[in-house]
Amino acid sequence: MPVSLRSPLFLDVVVGVVGTLSFLLDLAADLWAVVQYVLGGRYLWAALVLVLLGLASLLLQLFSWVWLTADPTELHKSLPSRRFLTLLHVLQLGYLYRCLHGLQQGLSLLQQELPTESDIAYTDFLSLDISMLRLFESFLEATPQLTLVLAIVLKSGQAEYYQWFGIGSSFLGISWALVDYHRSLRTCLPSKSRLGWSSSAFYFLWNLLLLCPRIFAVALFSALFPQYLALHFFSLWLVLLFWVWLQGTQFMPNPNFEWLYRVTVAIILYFSWFNVAGGRTRGRSVIHLFFILSDSILLVSTWVTHSTLLPSGTFLPMWLIIGGACFLLGLALRLIYYLWLHPSCSWEPDRVDGARSLLPRKQPKLLYNRRATQLAQNFFTKIKEEEISLAEAGDVEGAL
Repeated sequence: MPVSLRSPLFLDVVVGVVGTLSFLLDLAADLWAVVQYVLGGRYLWAALVLVLLGLASLLLQLFSWVWLTADPTELHKSLPSRRFLTLLHVLQLGYLYRCLHGLQQGLSLLQQELPTESDIAYTDFLSLDISMLRLFESFLEATPQLTLVLAIVLKSGQAEYYQWFGIGSSFLGISWALVDYHRSLRTCLPSKSRLGWSSSAFYFLWNLLLLCPRIFAVALFSALFPQYLALHFFSLWLVLLFWVWLQGTQFMPNPNFEWLYRVTVAIILYFSWFNVAGGRTRGRSVIHLFFILSDSILLVSTWVTHSTLLPSGTFLPMWLIIGGACFLLGLALRLIYYLWLHPSCSWEPDRVDGARSLLPRKQPKLLYNRRATQLAQNFFTKIKEEEISLAEAGDVEGAL
């Protein structure tokens, strides 16, 4: 059928295609860098890239497998057998299969003249999980890899072509994952229309502009004191993990895996803001902003007394000015976004939260993705307490 370029379904398919391609592009860039490091005799750098890539992949596959096993068996009728899915996750291909399966579902809807509500709901259910997994992958693998590459460039005083390729692909993957995740939260709000492109653009820009100085500060410290980076990371990570634990998260379907989620969130908080609890988040976000800003200033200040450790060709004052300008601009865009562009939310207690309707008439929703809906409740803070308790009343995702 003729598909409008402004169709919500068409745009979702485009977002999914770009997200999958950016993941593959970033993976190819990492493997390309490993080969170049080995050929150049830089075995330590190659080992670090492989270790980061392996640990991130293990955590990502574990998240994917836990969520699949927690879903009702009748929900994923179109998926292969449980044994085949287990093999895919063991081979570290579970996340990629999810992406391809989600794209297949979206393309099949485009071929239908009038998609059924159940098909739309199931496609939304898949895209919500894929969006969260994409965000986790970005901060578990792409962000640490980007920090490592920038540290190597600062230390060596030059950047090879494959390193520039890795830097570009990492920024693309991280930025797109943030936009995709923010847009996916809106699918859990049936009473609100989709997020506009202007709001998405501002959200993308302020996240990117605040993330870049943080990554640069950590990379600069890594180039100056690589032996102390692990100590710095684990110290802050433990503090952030304790903070997440105090907020009493209940995200994972199995309580035994809740610490897996908290560990991952603490890593995300090391680089960027991520809300994990309901209620008003302004105070928590401000505390986190000042905490990360203070730490970044301390990391960058090491250059004042140890600048001679870096190659003379690295003109750091210019980059420090650019980093400060990016932070101030990102902070200004963040204020503009939350003052004028941040969508207000109101939940409809007589409807099931989950998939959005793409049909002309409004119908009850068929699927309820508890994982994504809980994150949406945490992100959009203007939700009444009685509506939150109603939305969380279901214990298992599935059909009504």
